[in-house]
Amino acid sequence: MKDHDPNIVVLGSLNMDLIGESSRFPDAGETIFGTNFYTAPGGKGANQAAGVASLKGNSKIIGRVGNDSFGSELMKALSKIGVDVAGVMIDERTSTGVALIILDSVGENRIVVFSGANMSCDEVQISTVMDSISNADALMLQLEIPLGISLSAAEHARKLNVPVIWDPAPARDLPGEVFRSCDFITPNQSEAQSLTGVAVISIETASEAADILLEKGVRHVVIKMGGEGAFVASASQRFHVPAFEVEVVDTVAAGDAFNAGFALSIARGMTLQDSVKFACAAGAVAVTKNGAQNAMPTTDEVSEVLQG
Repeated sequence: MKDHDPNIVVLGSLNMDLIGESSRFPDAGETIFGTNFYTAPGGKGANQAAGVASLKGNSKIIGRVGNDSFGSELMKALSKIGVDVAGVMIDERTSTGVALIILDSVGENRIVVFSGANMSCDEVQISTVMDSISNADALMLQLEIPLGISLSAAEHARKLNVPVIWDPAPARDLPGEVFRSCDFITPNQSEAQSLTGVAVISIETASEAADILLEKGVRHVVIKMGGEGAFVASASQRFHVPAFEVEVVDTVAAGDAFNAGFALSIARGMTLQDSVKFACAAGAVAVTKNGAQNAMPTTDEVSEVLQG
């Protein structure tokens, strides 16, 4: 275990989430009445940075927002949690990213993202990563900013032996360089299927998908399986971590909480198995709360889940 609070750099998206609740999802062409609506700070990058800070790690978010009220609200919310937002650039040319989220009565979600300033990330953000990564214990990436920017950051981190944790979400086709650039890839079941062609519906099929990702050059595969926990594979290890039983309120930020807990554990020098177990507990806490960043778990909450 390391004797300092880990420093995590997160290169990724900042969105304002517009969240509506209804008893079920509408069918194509159908209009239904919802039951509740609220806004909440989000974006996969910002969520994961918030998750690290909530778990008492040092996190810095690098990205872009627009010069609008959503952008300023996002910056204030992250700063309040303890995230370093000095690496967030205000883009005068476009709007802050927005995510439209619908939740059904059992907490499942459907999301449409309007990227806005997130997709304007360029060499400025790469330069900021290069200035920030030298004293970092991990670099976290997702797929909500231009892929080439994230890939350049990953390659730079690899040269400095900084672990790269890549969350391949939202699902999309990826070039081989991405797989070879990351130390850990953390897809959920649908993302693993998109990347491998294997429908991940069991531990056995998760193992099949993991083998394909390892063949592509990934060093460690961590497949998030929701209520089934997580499946992990590398050249030397292969195991399943069961999920923790909790009452689900919504699943909006469960994957981001998982990744925050996982990155922080790896950065602290915990074993791979203990890191995934901690991450599963962090994800379990998140689904018991509404929203995204305000659903991020605290260390005490994760400890309670781990202790049963």
